[in-house]
Amino acid sequence: MEITRSTAGYAETTARLVRAIEGRRLAVFARLDHAAGAREAGLELEPEEVVVFGDPRAGTPLMQRDRRVGLDLPLRMLVWQDGDEVMLGYRDPRELADVYDLGPERETLDRMFGLLGALAADAAGTAA
Repeated sequence: MEITRSTAGYAETTARLVRAIEGRRLAVFARLDHAAGAREAGLELEPEEVVVFGDPRAGTPLMQRDRRVGLDLPLRMLVWQDGDEVMLGYRDPRELADVYDLGPERETLDRMFGLLGALAADAAGTAA
C-alpha cells in the first residue's frame, strides 16, 4: 500500500481529496464512512473513509480486456486518522497486471498510479 501523510486535519484532507478528484473531472461514485458504520454498531473507530472514484473511459477498456478486473475497479483511496496524524492510502493499480490479463492496457495502469499519487499529494497538501 502506498501511504502519504497529510499536513492537514482529517476533514480538510478528505475535502481536499474530493475537490482534487472532481477538479480532474472524475466521478466520485461512493464514500464509505467506516467510522460512522462503527458508531452505528456501538463501536469506536477514529475517522476513516474510503472514497471510490474513477472515469469509465479509463476503466472500461480494462474490463473489456478482462471482466474480472471489475472487482478491483473503480479506483479508491482511504483517508484515516491515527492519533494526531492523518494518512491517505491506496493500492498500486499496476499490481492488477499480475492478477488479470490486461495485455496492452498496462499503460493505463501506469497512468492510474500517477493519478493516485497526484491526488494523494493534493489532498495531503504536499503537491509542489
